[in-house]
Amino acid sequence: RPRGRLVAQEPNNQEMLALSSTAALSFAGPGLAGVSSRAGGAAMVAKSKAIPFLDAPPALDGTMAGDKGFDPLLLSNVVPIQWAREAELKHARICMLAVVGWVTVDLGFTVPYAPQVSSLAAHDAAVDKGVFLGLLIPIALVEVLAGIPKCFQIMNEPDASPGGDYKFDPLGIGASAEMQEKEISNGRLAMLAFSGIVTQAALTQGPFPYTYNGVEDLVPPMQSVQGALSIL
Repeated sequence: RPRGRLVAQEPNNQEMLALSSTAALSFAGPGLAGVSSRAGGAAMVAKSKAIPFLDAPPALDGTMAGDKGFDPLLLSNVVPIQWAREAELKHARICMLAVVGWVTVDLGFTVPYAPQVSSLAAHDAAVDKGVFLGLLIPIALVEVLAGIPKCFQIMNEPDASPGGDYKFDPLGIGASAEMQEKEISNGRLAMLAFSGIVTQAALTQGPFPYTYNGVEDLVPPMQSVQGALSIL
């Protein structure tokens, strides 16, 4: 190479890519950078485990028992999560008792002085005889003395006990996360089950198992078996 002369070198691939990117950004202006950052932010949003095509509800972080990330209406953004858990657990516990009570009465179990009617007709019969007042008063006292103060405690005290925790666990079976998960899962099932039982009882006007043809509707092969036996 002759002295005193500069020889131009061809740029390598990395240098050409950098120059091209700089030129493109300069031509596009600041808007492209904003679009790029927004796209990156959208990609970082977590998706719901229960409904993968929806964003995960911010309030459902998986720390509560039974939290499956299912809140398509985003009610947890409006209703305090501990208040909602208090209401859910209360209705879940009531329905677990209600399912057992409804079915056992229709299977023949009764208590003294109770109307001898089906579970479906028990409400009206108890009101007519006046014995329903003996159940209404204790429930109202529990609600006023325990339920309402618990709701105020949850909404106003940051260090309040979780929803549904009334410090009543003489057997100590609700302390573990596993038992809390089982309680809320069975409670949700009971809420659906009780709705179905009451609906079927009202439609069929029949006893347990609340179908039009008894057990035959639950076990279809029994129909053919009974038909064969009738022929014999």
